[in-house]
Amino acid sequence: MSVGSFFPGRGTLVEESFLKGKAEGEAEGKAEGKAEGKAEAILRVLVARGLAVSDDVARRVSSCGDAGLLDRWLDRAITAAAAEDLFVDDGRE
Repeated sequence: MSVGSFFPGRGTLVEESFLKGKAEGEAEGKAEGKAEGKAEAILRVLVARGLAVSDDVARRVSSCGDAGLLDRWLDRAITAAAAEDLFVDDGRE
């Protein structure tokens, strides 16, 4: 009869799998939080500049999880003539 150990630091396969999953979950959570923060910043810049932000623009920005794309949109938000100008040259209008 074998008895499993649930004490931390034993290096069991179960413990290693748990810790790996926990680390991956934390990294994913951080990435999602950063994306949400960037999306909020983009929308705030547009509003602060007095540009009208449609529900479609707000939804598209808020649902984006691509950090590189959000960075490009944030840069564009600083000089865009209209909120929709964020999406120019992104292959999808």
